[in-house]
Amino acid sequence: MLGLGAAAVAAGPYLQRAVDSVTSKDPTGLSDLLPGGGGFRYYSVVGSVPERGPEDYTLTVNGLVDRAVTFRLADLQAMEQTRIVHDVQCVTGWRVAGVPFEGVRLSALLDAAGVQPAATAVRFGCFDGSYSESLTLDQARRDDVLVALRMEDRPVSHEHGGPVRLYVAPMYFYKSAKWLDTVTLTPSVQRGYWEHYGYDVDAWVGRSNGRDDAPTS
Repeated sequence: MLGLGAAAVAAGPYLQRAVDSVTSKDPTGLSDLLPGGGGFRYYSVVGSVPERGPEDYTLTVNGLVDRAVTFRLADLQAMEQTRIVHDVQCVTGWRVAGVPFEGVRLSALLDAAGVQPAATAVRFGCFDGSYSESLTLDQARRDDVLVALRMEDRPVSHEHGGPVRLYVAPMYFYKSAKWLDTVTLTPSVQRGYWEHYGYDVDAWVGRSNGRDDAPTS
């Protein structure tokens, strides 16, 4: 018995890495049955995503702006932080209540770059190389839309889209793009990754995608 216990302790880190590997790539949500998910189900539209940290992460605001601006992680951390505690609702049906997010209001980054009059929308690019999302300019300027650096009172993990992800509190979670690295001002709304497969462009919880979920709060 002592030998089995020692073997379990030694194997623990390897087993946890195996679980993380499965949950970070499972599009079905079945991995939510595994321990450690916290109620979340992990999605990625690519096989693997490179990790970035303080030494190599950048976020660029460009497009129809007065000046393109690039922020390093330390720059974002030095800006005024806003904390939001809100439910997370996935369009596939699961919900996690009362999730804290903390970061920089997207509107502050738009103001830093200077939005040109021709811009009416914002496109978000991600360093996974495939995912994208968009909002109208009015939606992007809401107080509950963050460039999030922290989630559940700790830095956003790689599996959750860190070190920086978008968080759009009143919309289904597919709008909250993970692994965010580009914010581009555009003349019109451009459909995001899932919207090419039939998801609604305007993704208000309970008022889109044919669903009647209670609004997140």
